[in-house]
Amino acid sequence: MNVFENKPWLGSYAPGVPNTIQEPTDTLSDMIETSARRFGPSVALDFFGATTTYAELGEQISRAANGLLRLGVKPGDRVALVLPNCPQHVVAFYAVLRLGAIVVEHNPLYTERELRHQFEDHGARVAIVWDKVYKTVTDFPADLGLRTVIAVNLTEAMPLAKRLLLKLPITKARESREALTAGPLGKDVFTWAGIVDSRKLRPNHPRPQVTDTAALQYTSGTTGTPKGAILSHFNLRSNALQGEAWVQGLRPGEEVFYAVLPMFHAYGLTLCLTFAMATGARLVLFPKFDEGLLLDAARRTPPTFMPAVPPIYDRLVKAAAAKDVSLRSVRFAISGAMSLPVSIVERWEAATGGLLVEGYGMTEASPIAVGNPMGPSRRPGTVGVPFPSTEIRVVDPDDPTVNRGIEEEGELLIRGPQVFSGYWDQPTETAKTLLDGGWLRTGDIVRVSADGFVTVVDRIKELIITGGFNVAPSEVEAALLSHPDVADAAVVGLPSANGGEDVAAAVVLAPGTTLDVDAIRTYCRTRLSAYKVPRTVVEVDELPRSLIGKVLRREVRAGLLKE
Repeated sequence: MNVFENKPWLGSYAPGVPNTIQEPTDTLSDMIETSARRFGPSVALDFFGATTTYAELGEQISRAANGLLRLGVKPGDRVALVLPNCPQHVVAFYAVLRLGAIVVEHNPLYTERELRHQFEDHGARVAIVWDKVYKTVTDFPADLGLRTVIAVNLTEAMPLAKRLLLKLPITKARESREALTAGPLGKDVFTWAGIVDSRKLRPNHPRPQVTDTAALQYTSGTTGTPKGAILSHFNLRSNALQGEAWVQGLRPGEEVFYAVLPMFHAYGLTLCLTFAMATGARLVLFPKFDEGLLLDAARRTPPTFMPAVPPIYDRLVKAAAAKDVSLRSVRFAISGAMSLPVSIVERWEAATGGLLVEGYGMTEASPIAVGNPMGPSRRPGTVGVPFPSTEIRVVDPDDPTVNRGIEEEGELLIRGPQVFSGYWDQPTETAKTLLDGGWLRTGDIVRVSADGFVTVVDRIKELIITGGFNVAPSEVEAALLSHPDVADAAVVGLPSANGGEDVAAAVVLAPGTTLDVDAIRTYCRTRLSAYKVPRTVVEVDELPRSLIGKVLRREVRAGLLKE
């Protein structure tokens, strides 16, 4: 018997939060078009002070969709986005969806190897890529299937004054149309400005359905192997509606969201690309986190809603105090992706006068499933209670048919409209993660109190969460083992002062060599994204292994913690 069937958490909801949401019948395309009509003259996007209204955003999406249609994009096609946060990212996301195609988000700072693995998996024929890194994509071999690359110049979305300050060229869209036409390795290369410089899409062009796939979000999931989580319009729209229900007191058309979280990450996608846009918020876009940029923006356009990760809150509070910038405008802040220390909550709420609550989720849940109430019943130190229309179970991790009880440790299972339908082209991995009845295995060990508050105790999966991103130890170990001085390696996560984890490596050196930490870290940077490179590298004589030869990472971690 599932002791949580009666949903004891409902009594802890903030006033006004419904037990369930009305399941969506509109797609994300319908949603953004509704916002364009409803909030037309209001500012939708703010990029270094250059603004785009909702009406202008709707028109740009329509033109970009028609430009992509002319390139042959059709329903069900995967279109890769390799972009930081910028106005073009928002337009491209919704333009792809309007055609019934599937967005595949990518981290633009990934190495060639990391990107290529994902492109091999999803098989996109069209990619929209930041021009600073587009050559990485155009250099993919022809047999990968990619045929068209669209290069995006972020500076074209900046205000004129900033472009002049940076001595950047000023070009009109029509002048730059299809400026790049002869791509390497048989690929066609176009400029984004040329794509947007199209007629608007015919209003009667076939529309996607709410059950259609909207996005593939790559995640290491519970096994450490990157997989594309299939998220439908229904999943993502449901999670946005759950967020709207959760945050009582939102002012449609008046909130100012700071998009510090990368929108290629599931957390940033939902909080910024869908939730913020659905509420008619002003989305202030930051290509990267920089305290100076945020504080400059706060002087110009004070934020009211701030989704982020614990280190950002910590650094921003300290920087604001040092530069005498007020954060009192921030009413709501939602933290996720890693543990939120109570000390950061206290400092943030003292500085802002607003609420900072922790939530919990995973890419496979679009991503948010559990959150602390936005009100007095919140409980720092826990990840909160299930969202409206969300159910949970706690089970024996070795036998998920066996339920655990109140305050008993076990694996958390989740069911709700935000839960994905499976991994792209990986039925075996899907069956391991998605159980009968639509229950999602999280791979996290939790305790649930009698009133439904969830506390995360440990992870079954050995993924390392650093800066809000998942790092698969096996990937980092492979990079280390390719170094000629490393004979054996094990990678684990060690607690970080900011509430997350740091990547740490224990290495056995090859005979006749000595440890050069800087050289090893420099070597890893050529093969891994910066956040995956071990912060700590420690030499050991040997690694602990099981009887079948598997490295015992828990013992490695315990040994490193002692040191």
